[in-house]
Amino acid sequence: MSAAVEFNDIEKVYDVGGERVRALRGVSARFERGSFWAIMGSSGSGKSTLLSILGCLDRPTSGTYRLGGRDVSKMSDDALSDIRLRHLGFVFQSFNLVQQLTVAENIALPLYYQGVSERESAERAKEFAGVVGLAGRLGHRPSQLSGGQQQRAAIARALATNPTLILADEPTGNLDTATSVEIMRLFASLHESGKTIVMVTHEPDIAEWAEHRLVLRDGLIVECA
Repeated sequence: MSAAVEFNDIEKVYDVGGERVRALRGVSARFERGSFWAIMGSSGSGKSTLLSILGCLDRPTSGTYRLGGRDVSKMSDDALSDIRLRHLGFVFQSFNLVQQLTVAENIALPLYYQGVSERESAERAKEFAGVVGLAGRLGHRPSQLSGGQQQRAAIARALATNPTLILADEPTGNLDTATSVEIMRLFASLHESGKTIVMVTHEPDIAEWAEHRLVLRDGLIVECA
């Protein structure tokens, strides 16, 4: 099976107050297509830094990162922006929905930036709203939805562009236990359909939904299986 994600000897160094902070210290791993990974670690372990690099939101100081076989670690800002738009789907703890837009408009937003026609965007928004169980909420705005429904809308938005990789940053962090289980069941069904998912979480019970686990400590990988 080919790799969706492969990174080798990734280091990330930040200059903080005149000091050099090594957030990642030469980490390497390979995530196969269709796999579901949980990235774990305590605060300051490097998990958010790694997710930012995997999401092409940041570049490594050294090392290589290949996404779908392409080395993206040294691409230009414009090229990385295009990668994010066409190949990555993001799901955040705080949902990051546009409050002024309806559910349908939020789901279709990345399609607008891709230049997809208004008609096709509306059709795909309706399709993916159905996938996440929001077919009856297309005209609602985020303020009219529960937290779980908002996260479902965010997942539908992430799916709308048919991304190579779905990146989820603490996707259940703002949800109660029952709603968290609903959202993780949705991620599990997406995984079963063949989607590649990488999720950052600090909750062991949430991590158990993934088939693989990568644990970071002080910028080093201490578990990867």
